[in-house]
Amino acid sequence: MGLSSDQIRMAMDELAKREPAFAAALGRIGYPEPRIRARGYDTLLRTIVGQQVSVHAANAVWNRLEAALGPDCPPDKLLAADFDALRACGLSRQKQGYARSLAELVVSGALDLDNLPEDDEAAIAELVKIKGIGRWSAEIYLLFAEGRADIWPAGDLAIQIEVGRIFGHAERPSEKQIRELAEAWRPHRGAAAIFAWHHYKSDMPL
Repeated sequence: MGLSSDQIRMAMDELAKREPAFAAALGRIGYPEPRIRARGYDTLLRTIVGQQVSVHAANAVWNRLEAALGPDCPPDKLLAADFDALRACGLSRQKQGYARSLAELVVSGALDLDNLPEDDEAAIAELVKIKGIGRWSAEIYLLFAEGRADIWPAGDLAIQIEVGRIFGHAERPSEKQIRELAEAWRPHRGAAAIFAWHHYKSDMPL
């Protein structure tokens, strides 16, 4: 469960008090909508399925997988399916490797998605054990599915662009620069990230 509307509003109000640039941007485009995904295996499997393809294509593959494996594509059913069956659903060899990695970790109990470590960095370390899930995907999962309030996906290109625009940088700041800048926004960096994506989609001029 991601951050609620109320949580985002309270966090952005606090950030607006600290940073005039946030206050000005908030006045221009308003509060962002929540970004919420379900916690657990199926959300991570959907992340793998959706990598490097359009939303339409990912949905088509997911629908074929559910038709073949059952609702939510249970991990034991996925592990029991052979290569050709999964290939027919639209999963490449590489994505099958990623999907099987996730399913094996869940079935074995090596990855307990109901009890990830409370420390964000430790939780990210658990999630990146899954083949095909890098730091960015792990951060997005923790922010959207677990509602962790201080997740800051500084490697996200849109966040870098919009932080630069909001704060008047002549050039897109680097990941290192926005990590340093965002230290002052703790513990509300998750809301700042959601706001940056909201700003990215806005057509309002600065």
